[in-house]
Amino acid sequence: MQRPETVCIADRAGAEALVAEVLGAMAALEAVLDAESGHVRAGRLREGLAEAERKAALAAAYMRGLETVKANAVALARFAPQGIEALKTAHRRFAEGVETNQAVLATARTVSEGLIKGLAKQVGESRAPSVYGRPVHAPSPYGRGAASGPLVLSRNL
Repeated sequence: MQRPETVCIADRAGAEALVAEVLGAMAALEAVLDAESGHVRAGRLREGLAEAERKAALAAAYMRGLETVKANAVALARFAPQGIEALKTAHRRFAEGVETNQAVLATARTVSEGLIKGLAKQVGESRAPSVYGRPVHAPSPYGRGAASGPLVLSRNL
């Protein structure tokens, strides 16, 4: 694995360019996360997950930028102290956006798991024979009722 070159900040212009690059990556990633959250909230999962590759690339660029900022913390404090404050402020806002996005995705995951479990239960109950109104499950050496079968899902919803 080849390691990227480490950028060394030696002047004010380099410090300001690094701050601008990291702020740009953060803003672009935040926009993708906001769009994803909006689509998922509205139930448009396909559209919400359509930019996964772009999101991954932006997240990687953002992480590389943070590593460069950490490696040049002293130079940034010397040449662009206002840039450090701008990064801190933007990062707090970004963290809130990431938290919101994670909550939306977790909610969607929980809802979809609940729907699938409910569907599987209904399918299993509808296939079980009943005697006097009670479901009857034939014994099976595999631990399942004889009427149980696979659950088929469509990913094209």
